[in-house]
Amino acid sequence: MTDVVMPQMGESIVEGTLTKWLKKPGDRVERDEPLFEISTDKVDTEIPSPAAGTLSEVLVEEGKTVGIATVVARIDEAGGPAAAAPAQPAAPAQPAAPAQPAESAGQDSSPAADVQATPPSAPSTPPPPAAEEPADPTGPLSPLVRRMAREYSIDLTKVKGTGAGGRITKQDLEGHIARQQEAPVPPPPPPPAVEAPPPPAPAAQMPPLPAAGQAKARIEPMSTMRIRIAEHMLASRRTSAHVTTIHKVDMTKVARMRDRHKAGFQSNYGMSLTYLPFVVRATVVGLRTYPLLNAAIEGNNIIHHNEVNIGIAVALENGLIVPVIRQADEKNVLGLQRSIVDLATRARSRQLKPDEVQGGTFSITNFGGFGSVIATPIINQPQVAILGVGAVEKTPVVIDDAIAIRSIMYLSLSFDHRLIDGALADQFTAKVKQVLENWSEEVL
Repeated sequence: MTDVVMPQMGESIVEGTLTKWLKKPGDRVERDEPLFEISTDKVDTEIPSPAAGTLSEVLVEEGKTVGIATVVARIDEAGGPAAAAPAQPAAPAQPAAPAQPAESAGQDSSPAADVQATPPSAPSTPPPPAAEEPADPTGPLSPLVRRMAREYSIDLTKVKGTGAGGRITKQDLEGHIARQQEAPVPPPPPPPAVEAPPPPAPAAQMPPLPAAGQAKARIEPMSTMRIRIAEHMLASRRTSAHVTTIHKVDMTKVARMRDRHKAGFQSNYGMSLTYLPFVVRATVVGLRTYPLLNAAIEGNNIIHHNEVNIGIAVALENGLIVPVIRQADEKNVLGLQRSIVDLATRARSRQLKPDEVQGGTFSITNFGGFGSVIATPIINQPQVAILGVGAVEKTPVVIDDAIAIRSIMYLSLSFDHRLIDGALADQFTAKVKQVLENWSEEVL
């Protein structure tokens, strides 16, 4: 029998949410075959099976958040029949002293895991239960718990932790918030009695009333990914002093080169040639020229990164994720396009590894792919800037007092004004613009 445990998906990750089982008890599973999906602060991904056999037990249900190393399932490598669905432990044959809870605080356990029978022995008086102590808020807390506490102004000393060792979990905070919202509110004093006004004259036409029993709204809980995105966006707004500068770029030279090579590119490499790798390549030049935009802030310290690791925002069905192109300054347009396609494809199929969404030093978001021309993106913490790329459109412009049709694009640079001043932000964006408008590097 092989235990399947919740993996640690990054250095700072202490828990994960099991969002979906891809197999059910009794199913045959091969080694490294996707077994279940999880969501953490960093990534949503599929977890492969550690062994081949039959999925005999599922110990953690979908939607539950558990700590790392928690056993979530068991695989029978002998391939025997699956165990029946976990049942409640049978009642003891004779009265006994109250048993300790079958489920320790914050950890999932199954009756099948605790049915280790012991030989009968002389009855003994169980030790008195230890006094429960409040969780230490300075103990190990997940980034999600810390953000929720800050966002809802929760005093962690008033929250009882049910996690391992008394650790406070996301469910503890949600329960604490729910209890506060359910607290009775004194009814308002009745309004003073006033003389009723005469009834108004009947209207000529009254709007139809909703059909009896018809709901006026539908309530749907946010997905785990949507909750994480909301938390990250709010945290970034609270952390950075956001300012956005916008530059208009003439992409005509790039557009002509792309038109010249896109058929051969598709034929030789099996993928389309987009505008994004050109923008990434120009951004790398800008970051090498103005390296402060490739830095990060930690307290009152500036972290200067020697590597240029570009995060590319990828839209998913129910959210977005930012996988990272590492050593982007060492790749040409072909290498950048190949990396973009690979990361985007694996992001949408939940095949990214945890280290592929960490370590970014600068981010780019291509909202132009959906037809947007200008936007003001939010910085991906702990970075200090993010570049937004608008759609490339043919536009009439004035050149040397004559009207010409050019391929125009807008770049939106959102930067952290705590570290980056407006002059530096404009110099960086102007450098990216200069590289794109005077493009000379060959593609193939």
